[in-house]
Amino acid sequence: MGPGGVPKPRLGFLGTGWIGRHRMAALAATGLADIVAVAEPDNAGAAEALALAPGAVRVDGLDALLDAGIDAVVIATPSAAHAEQSIAALEAGKAVFCQKPLGRTAAEVAGVVAAAERADLLLGVDLSYRHTAAMRAIRDLLQQRALGHVFGVDLLFHNAWGPDKPWFYDPALSGGGCVVDLGVHMVDLALWALDWPRVERVESRLYAKGAPLADPARQVEDYAVATIDLAGGTTVRLGCSWGLQAGREAVIAAEFFGTGGGASLRNVDGSFYDLVGARHLHTREESISALPDDWGGRAAVDWLARLAAGARFDPEARNLVTVSEVLDRIYGR
Repeated sequence: MGPGGVPKPRLGFLGTGWIGRHRMAALAATGLADIVAVAEPDNAGAAEALALAPGAVRVDGLDALLDAGIDAVVIATPSAAHAEQSIAALEAGKAVFCQKPLGRTAAEVAGVVAAAERADLLLGVDLSYRHTAAMRAIRDLLQQRALGHVFGVDLLFHNAWGPDKPWFYDPALSGGGCVVDLGVHMVDLALWALDWPRVERVESRLYAKGAPLADPARQVEDYAVATIDLAGGTTVRLGCSWGLQAGREAVIAAEFFGTGGGASLRNVDGSFYDLVGARHLHTREESISALPDDWGGRAAVDWLARLAAGARFDPEARNLVTVSEVLDRIYGR
């Protein structure tokens, strides 16, 4: 039983590769839920998941998972399946926490959000960078208007390796390349931190193997730049890539420039995980967060804490559609 004698949510996991197991470990550590079922076709991945949740059973596929007496589903499958699987779970009366992207297009994302609203069920997406200590501190500064009028935002996410699974490079399965994989995090960060201003204009350039992307139906972009103009006089510049010769494993940054100062999220020494925040005043800066910061599972834990407290559909989920609409405009869709 959970707090106040309320039964703990019973969770099922659909997909337990590396990311699915990491989120499972974070959720199990809270003690807020019972993990009762796992659907994972790979024997090794399933065995590792069951070692984390020894009371769970392994089932074959989504339908069996939905019939396993669960209250909610944690989805960590390839992108092409996210929207369809999320809608099926919601229509079966199960709350959902899904890996990003929730859908390959804004239409897919809107379909999932509509299903969650119809069912009045909690929907969460693993937009985990919101939950870094650095971004929380930056958002607090923005909410307090401590930076004055924020007129510029620079966003970077360069993964010098790129994905290691073939489906990422098939636009029919992935919905796109580095923009839908990495840019989704950065666009979400900027709009969330700025409290969802209206997007007025989007311009972009997409490249594949050093040349302009010729046919997005047959090839995905591995380098992209975009300019996003927001209501109120803010311009956002986005750059993201796979396989860039960046001299380090990753370049991750979200920098906010205002009339009264600036603030930045940056990765340390090329790390994908060590992210720090700073407040700027001209050429000086002061730290606003510290390492270590174990942020990877916080989006999932936040969703579970709300689920365990009885939360139903959260209208904030509609902003997931807003982010996806920006990505569609970057792709020219």
